[in-house]
Amino acid sequence: MDLNLILVCVVIAVALFFSYTNGFHDAANAIATSVSTKAWTPRAALLMAAGMNVLGAMMGTAVAKTIGEGIISISPYAESAQVEMQQKGLVIILAALLGACIWNLITWWFGLPSSSSHALIGGMVGAGLMSGTAVYWWGIVKSVIIPMFASPIIGFFVGYIVMRIVLFLLRNAQYHHTMRRFRAAQRFSSAAMALGHGIQDAQKTMGIIVMALLAGGYGETHHIYDPITGDMNVPMWVKISGALAISLGTMAGGGRIMRTIGRKIIDLDPARGFVSEAVSSSILYLCSYVVHAPISTTQVVSTSIMGVGCTKRFSAVRWGVAGSIVTAWFLTLPAAAAVSAVVYWVCALIVGV
Repeated sequence: MDLNLILVCVVIAVALFFSYTNGFHDAANAIATSVSTKAWTPRAALLMAAGMNVLGAMMGTAVAKTIGEGIISISPYAESAQVEMQQKGLVIILAALLGACIWNLITWWFGLPSSSSHALIGGMVGAGLMSGTAVYWWGIVKSVIIPMFASPIIGFFVGYIVMRIVLFLLRNAQYHHTMRRFRAAQRFSSAAMALGHGIQDAQKTMGIIVMALLAGGYGETHHIYDPITGDMNVPMWVKISGALAISLGTMAGGGRIMRTIGRKIIDLDPARGFVSEAVSSSILYLCSYVVHAPISTTQVVSTSIMGVGCTKRFSAVRWGVAGSIVTAWFLTLPAAAAVSAVVYWVCALIVGV
């Protein structure tokens, strides 16, 4: 078995492991609020989220294309006839994945809901810079940095405004009866969140696997590019494997992060849980199908919870916990980039590229 094929298989395996860690790392985003308000039991919520993640993963490839073509340039390695160049491209992708996985595990251990998306993108940038690969800085600014800042701000203010409107409309409603209705509605809003998570996060793994196939010289074998339109295609086996990996990770849970999202930011009631999930899922769909941006599910859901929490009173939000979360957000891109740069250096020495 030649080294190229071994590297492609290793990259695909690590990509699926990343998708698995993404599942248990980010499972809390979709279900923490509904579990904390007792709309779902933890087991039922995890099973629901796993199923919706699979369904979401099959609904489009726009985010996968952004990851595969818009962050770093893999074409010099994919188009080269030199085996050494192809191997270097595969090592870059492998280092990016390993850096993202390591950062995911570190933040999971400390219970910090950081962004798996930004860990992956930071990993790609770090490995790309260390290897001398072209980095699409404008693409990163347009598709990563701007959405990184805009989506959580939008989540906060839209969550606050929508919750204010809901409170005004239901100001004379009987409290306990209304909360029971919102608790039932949360089953649908949390399912919508899980679907949006699948649409966003499973596609990122698909984009990485497609990059590995191209860099390893297997692009034509798997019909990655349409010969007529030139558009990038994602093979069905890539979609299915990415969907199953993130689904299995989701079923493994994420109790540490679930506690941070569901209880430590604010004590949620069903009405605020429903509004935060409805706002978050709407932003996920907008960015997936309109902007085609790989945004962070973690950031959107966390800030929407903060926004609805502020309608109780400003001090209801535990801003110390919120500050730790925001710090993790800002650290993720540079930290994952630094880890991936070191990993690339080590892997390049081992492989000899």
